[in-house]
Amino acid sequence: MSMMGEFKLFAMKGNVVDLAVGVIIGAAFSKIVDSLVQDIIMPPIGRLFGGLDFASYYVPLNGQNMGLPLLEAKKAGAVLAYGNFLTVLINFVILAFIIFLMVRAMNRMRPPAAVVAIIPEDVLLLREIRDALRR
Repeated sequence: MSMMGEFKLFAMKGNVVDLAVGVIIGAAFSKIVDSLVQDIIMPPIGRLFGGLDFASYYVPLNGQNMGLPLLEAKKAGAVLAYGNFLTVLINFVILAFIIFLMVRAMNRMRPPAAVVAIIPEDVLLLREIRDALRR
């Protein structure tokens, strides 16, 4: 089989196609969660912490003025942008929780796996002996 034939066989396997669909849907879903965190959840949290955009909170490491916006402070030197990190962390937690709920729902929709009892060979032999003695 040629290399192109092998590649076509590999690419058309169900797992590869499923993975591609999952990545595409995951990327789109990630944008929804980003918007949820940045536009709905973080503004009230920012208001609790002084009414500023929470993602712009930082600690200057190079003697910058605290009143500068985050982008200007970064241009002036190193900053510890903890607000942005916390926003991304909350985003991750929400995304992980929603994916957990989706996997949990999918697992509940699946029919339970059939339990196949493996009978030891000695038990099978004893049953055969018992059945032979009954005859």
